[in-house]
Amino acid sequence: MTQYLSVEFIAMLTGFLLMVIGVWGIISQKNLLKIVIGFSLFDTGLNIVIVSLSYVKNSTAPILDKAVEVSDAASKIADPVPQALVLTSIVIGLGVTALMLAYVMRMFREKKSLEINSYNELKW
Repeated sequence: MTQYLSVEFIAMLTGFLLMVIGVWGIISQKNLLKIVIGFSLFDTGLNIVIVSLSYVKNSTAPILDKAVEVSDAASKIADPVPQALVLTSIVIGLGVTALMLAYVMRMFREKKSLEINSYNELKW
């Protein structure tokens, strides 16, 4: 029972749950702001999943000092690359979210509506 309630399992479950909620928000909502929030939830869930996949139990920071011998470094330190990728993804996600919100503001100024069904000029 305790193996199912480990930190990595809870983080993975939370990440997948946020991803599912985000996809549901992107697909099912008609309000543009709710679609942007759904994208943000999906992005956050994906970042949590990546971090939880790279979690190594009883590992230490990737700093070689007296606490970790050089010969044991490969088995005792955590890989910093997934954490760096997630940090980069957070910054890129923030920029994309800001751009989407700027588009939503511009679209609202033009049509005075946030409903996606109001924008039908590009339909064929």
